[in-house]
Amino acid sequence: MSKHGFGKFLLGAGIGVGIGMLVSKKTGKENREELKTKIDDLITKAKSVDSKELLNGIEKKAKEIKEGLSDLDKEKALSIAKEKAEKLKEKLEELVKIAIDKGTPVVEKSACVVKEKTIVVMKQIINKLEQEEK
Repeated sequence: MSKHGFGKFLLGAGIGVGIGMLVSKKTGKENREELKTKIDDLITKAKSVDSKELLNGIEKKAKEIKEGLSDLDKEKALSIAKEKAEKLKEKLEELVKIAIDKGTPVVEKSACVVKEKTIVVMKQIINKLEQEEK
């Protein structure tokens, strides 16, 4: 498969996975684990692009997002979870910006999938905490 054909394949696969995750009936824990896998996939795709700056930026933001997800999962107070979610949202925006500025369409799409999945996971966590508070 040519490099161009492979890129289209990865793009299609990334879009399909992203849509599938958004409509899934998985638990919050399952979605968080899947999201961590998607972040690792994004790093792998970024490594295939020959740009050390892109890779370093994506690896750094992905690590921050993973750490934020771990912290968010452990939080019990709704206000703290919401604050963490806002900080994660900022890091996600930075991740997507790095991918857009320095990456390829495949890396950009993967970063967008990670962003969308993280937002779904954050909303699940906050909704669960809101329900527990009631």
